[in-house]
Amino acid sequence: MRAVVQRVRRAAVVIDGETVAAIERGLLVLLGIATTDTPEEAQWLADKTANLRIFNDEAGKMNLSVADVGGSLVVVSQFTLYGDCRKGRRPSFIAAAPPETAVPLYEAFINALRSVGLPVQTGRFGAMMQVELVNDGPVTLILDTKEI
Repeated sequence: MRAVVQRVRRAAVVIDGETVAAIERGLLVLLGIATTDTPEEAQWLADKTANLRIFNDEAGKMNLSVADVGGSLVVVSQFTLYGDCRKGRRPSFIAAAPPETAVPLYEAFINALRSVGLPVQTGRFGAMMQVELVNDGPVTLILDTKEI
């Protein structure tokens, strides 16, 4: 399981002209799920995301989590995080989980974040989405449950 986590001042997801998710300060999480991912990895990644200390404290050091600053999250499914571009000119997505595998793990990740009291909004799995954000920093990190 792989996530691109961006610290944002605001973020939104728009589908067919309708805003389906919008937050102010918090995290935008682009979540990719591989064919080999497990519910345990979804839990681990959610815990890592929830507790990642990437917000500034009063001294200006990255020392606070999204919960510490009263932030929210937007989680967007992003199978293209498993696009393999090493050969040819068109990415291969063979490592990305099919929907019947990915949807339950996507939901497990979101539920794990919500279970610790974090406000989470989402895109719509499989939909064509426009993701809008104002990156804060910018601070963007890649989290992976397996070695890169």
